[in-house]
Amino acid sequence: MICPETRDRLPAYLDDELDAARRAAFEEHLHGCSECGRELASLRALRGGLRDDSFRYTAPAGLKERIRSGLRPAVVRTPRSPIPFWLTTAAALLVGVALGASGMYLAADKSAGPDADLPRELTAAHVRSLLPEDLPEHLYDVKSTDRHTVKPWFQGRVDFTPPVKDFKDQGYPLEGGRLDYPPDRAVAALVYTRNKHIINLFIWPAAGADNGVQATTRRGFNLLHWTQDGLNFWAVSDLNAEELAEFARLQRESGR
Repeated sequence: MICPETRDRLPAYLDDELDAARRAAFEEHLHGCSECGRELASLRALRGGLRDDSFRYTAPAGLKERIRSGLRPAVVRTPRSPIPFWLTTAAALLVGVALGASGMYLAADKSAGPDADLPRELTAAHVRSLLPEDLPEHLYDVKSTDRHTVKPWFQGRVDFTPPVKDFKDQGYPLEGGRLDYPPDRAVAALVYTRNKHIINLFIWPAAGADNGVQATTRRGFNLLHWTQDGLNFWAVSDLNAEELAEFARLQRESGR
């Protein structure tokens, strides 16, 4: 939780609305307060994610012409219609765009498989976890640096045992965990930090053989995925790719 005396100044600092003296005083406070620094990093990550173009849908090229060509001639050519031609065309286009977009999403979902949107879903879960503590989403269900406290908390809440490791000595301390719910699954989410950057490690059972680390990016966040000992692992963070890869290596080499 951020300090009460700086709660009102944090948004103003983020939006560059403080005068020089107050900005300098707040920056001095940040140097000595890890909680405020972490909150600032979370807000910056949230702002960057919300500004990403992936939140906007752009209709594919040629959709307008395909809709026009599919209009019924009776609608287009009726001379006695009390509704102007341009209005009927516009209405048909709007309906066509809505139905076409829905159809394209359904077709994409069926052809790509159930896990095609996992990077997007897990990135969204990561961003939601960074929302301020007074909003419904949250980062922790159990907040503790003791893995012997965090690991037992998941018993009875998920149908598997997540491996909970602490890498404080290597610069990746455990901070806690929570349950998260990407579509159609309940997963264990372990929370780590690295120089005020949050790392969410999502874990759930996997089918098939173990595989190596696979990297991808979404909306400015780095994601690493691997399977090991019958479990899926997804690490998501705005941490740079090299340090996140080191985190994955520590996890993989530590075993269960």
